[in-house]
Amino acid sequence: TPFREKGEFFMNHSWNHDPFQGGGPVPHRPKKQRRPIGTPVGRTLLNLAVTLVFGAIYFYVTLPPLNLHSGDFYVFVLLLCAVYCGCAVLTSGFQGSGAKGYFGFVKKQCTVPFVLGLVLVVTALIGAAIGWEVFRAGSYRDLLTVETGDFAADIKEISYDQIPMLDRDSAEKLGNRKLGELADMVSQFEVAGDYTQINYKGRPVRVTPLRYGDWIKWLNNRSDGLPAYLIIDMVTQNVDVVRLDQGIRYTTAEHFSRNLGRYLRFHYPTYLFDTPAFEIDEEGNPFWVCPRIKKTIGLFGGTDIAGAVLVNAVTGECTYYDAADVPAWVDHVYPAELIEQQYNYHGAYINGFINSLFGQRDVTVTTDGYNYLAIGDDVYMYTGITSVVSDESNIGFILSNQRTKETRFYTVAGAEEFSAMDSARGQVQQMNYTATFPLLLNIADQPTYFMALKDAAGLVKMYAMVNVSQYQIVATGSDVAECEGNYRQMLARNNLIDNSDANIPADTQEATGVLTDIRTAVIDGNSRYYLRLQGESVYYVLSAADAPQVVTLNTGDRVTITYRPQEDASILEATAVALLSSDGSTVVVKPTDPIKINPAPGIGDIITDPGDGGRVELPVEPPPEEVRQ
Repeated sequence: TPFREKGEFFMNHSWNHDPFQGGGPVPHRPKKQRRPIGTPVGRTLLNLAVTLVFGAIYFYVTLPPLNLHSGDFYVFVLLLCAVYCGCAVLTSGFQGSGAKGYFGFVKKQCTVPFVLGLVLVVTALIGAAIGWEVFRAGSYRDLLTVETGDFAADIKEISYDQIPMLDRDSAEKLGNRKLGELADMVSQFEVAGDYTQINYKGRPVRVTPLRYGDWIKWLNNRSDGLPAYLIIDMVTQNVDVVRLDQGIRYTTAEHFSRNLGRYLRFHYPTYLFDTPAFEIDEEGNPFWVCPRIKKTIGLFGGTDIAGAVLVNAVTGECTYYDAADVPAWVDHVYPAELIEQQYNYHGAYINGFINSLFGQRDVTVTTDGYNYLAIGDDVYMYTGITSVVSDESNIGFILSNQRTKETRFYTVAGAEEFSAMDSARGQVQQMNYTATFPLLLNIADQPTYFMALKDAAGLVKMYAMVNVSQYQIVATGSDVAECEGNYRQMLARNNLIDNSDANIPADTQEATGVLTDIRTAVIDGNSRYYLRLQGESVYYVLSAADAPQVVTLNTGDRVTITYRPQEDASILEATAVALLSSDGSTVVVKPTDPIKINPAPGIGDIITDPGDGGRVELPVEPPPEEVRQ
């Protein structure tokens, strides 16, 4: 009946029906055989074409070096083998029955890439084993040659007005602030984060290029390139924007063919490169210094630098130099991290591999952190050396030339850097300041940590000096001169230096002339006056707090200015100013002996001149105040 047929229709789809209860086999459709595509030669050509397309895209995006010493090369080739095998299986139709038959089919189609991949894996394993530190501890130890140096003889004492006060974070703040002042650039560009420390015309500076704000801004400006780079003087904290006639076209911020990494890879496909450093030559031309890596132990061990490729950031012209032939103006060939790694090998395996694990006689390591020191025309990497046992003291430190890798060890037992930072913070703990990583200086032949103290906003408020050998000797000051003066006095009181060295050595000159320009600026709450003499292009700057008489000067006055000379500087730090009268007499106000005048005195108030201890009464009507811009 229709009802029964209908019921049977539903019963046939019930889980109680016989086929679901094992009542009988369910018929299966015969498996459709897949046919191979084309002829064997055609399939091979198709597989190769797909593999080559994949390889070209992968190479363009990831840029692996074609070098057996690079792990990325093995990954690249193994991926190509895998892609070819996948294409071969797909285009050949999945032939074979059962697991054994299918495996035999795959093996037949992929014999060549399988053998190639196996050879690469075996090569990598053997190469890694040959370079294993257990067998080659002596070779790792000898990657870095360390000589013994004399601190006082090798590191010359510098004047306080030549101390680099600017750390990287502060340089970034100044760079971003300067770019914000440039209306024609701030909307399209940002400051890149390089801030490479170099020696430029005998001055320690940080240099960094610009970068495009985003993809749209890159599309709008890529034809002209990046228009400028920044130079931040680490001593004066001046920021110069160097505008270029032709823009920078080859940078790490570029895309496609002008991206620096891609540009290098297509010109040097077999080279291994470390991180490029942005530098400028003595004429101000921007370059990328690209260190070339070599593996000296086995296939993957013993990383060192073979040379460097110098890329003109504007034209893209590139030249390779061996490490011994790199031009003298280049400062960064050997990265600081690599020098640290090589010293740690040297310190760990000084008496062999077994000693590095058991006994650990004479085993040393670098401390956490490093800084840079300008000596002559080169930049040296500085880091402390401590014993392998965790403690808070150093046995000495190393200085390593980042252009030549010349490395010297100086035996100076004392506090490690972070202990010195804690000591400096302890001097002003009520202020809750933080200390920057210290710079190593020679102050009166004493190894000295120098650091800036910052507030919560990252602004430098004070400076500190900590004696390396006796880190309880800590001096602070609102500026570097005051800090060094206080530090020398403490050294003298602790009998570390003679009383004759307790004062900052004078190294000044005088300039006499007629004032033609007077400008003022408020920096960190201090009024600073910039004076220019007739016939000169430089400005002499001094603080009103140090020389109160400067506020009374007018253009046309004849003065004598005492200043500290600096080569090729447009602004010179003055220490005193003297107004010359018509009869030749002078009135000199020195920073060390200012006239103390209370702000805005009233009528009849009395002020004291510390020069003679006399009392000076103001007139009934106070003199008018003069404000110059």
